[in-house]
Amino acid sequence: MNDGISAAGEAAQETARPLPDCVEVETGGDVDFSVIWLHGLGADGHDFEPIVPMLGMDRVGPSRFVFPHAPRRPVTINGGMVMRAWYDIRGVDVGRDQDRQGILASAEMVEALIEREITRGIEPGRIVLAGFSQGGAIAAYTGIRHAQALGGLMLLSCYPLFEDRVAAEFRAVQKKTPVFAGHGRLDPMVPVAMGRRLAQMLQSQGMPVEWHEYDIPHSVAPEEIADISAWLVSCLGGDGGR
Repeated sequence: MNDGISAAGEAAQETARPLPDCVEVETGGDVDFSVIWLHGLGADGHDFEPIVPMLGMDRVGPSRFVFPHAPRRPVTINGGMVMRAWYDIRGVDVGRDQDRQGILASAEMVEALIEREITRGIEPGRIVLAGFSQGGAIAAYTGIRHAQALGGLMLLSCYPLFEDRVAAEFRAVQKKTPVFAGHGRLDPMVPVAMGRRLAQMLQSQGMPVEWHEYDIPHSVAPEEIADISAWLVSCLGGDGGR
């Protein structure tokens, strides 16, 4: 495991986009695919690190999990408290996309992480973007606009951003990119209806979406982890993905 961006070597210095600090977990040598996994509001890159051993990635091959730390910033909805956040949330409006500048800046960070994985020898089709809550919203926003077909999008307990611009900005190359979308029916923070709407929005663009609901609050449960594992194997295992 590496904590920080130093393990990126010279590749990190060559990109013009900003790179966030990251936690990295590799399941073996000669890495074959990467998962870039964004945490939720107020958490950090260590949040989902303990899940990696539960995913059984030995069935797929050596993998690299990249868990970036969001920048620290005041969050309006939490009384201006400074915490790690991919963008400011100023209210509970359905879209939660009032902080356009913050969203775009975080999307640029994710693009930089994708570029870094490519420089490390990972094909775009072997890169999965993942995220929980606010992090999932950024993963979805960035993934559907990325210029190269990705290996998959894994969207957990999240919601759409800038819905009115999706049709115009969606990249047709992502039409075959598989999507895992999971959400708790008992979620008091991000209602399951918001997750359903995101899934429907992606389906309307032709993406193959695998939708799952669980009897849980704003969290991830063992059943969901098992479903994520099976989905990752279906996307990346066997013949090398789709």
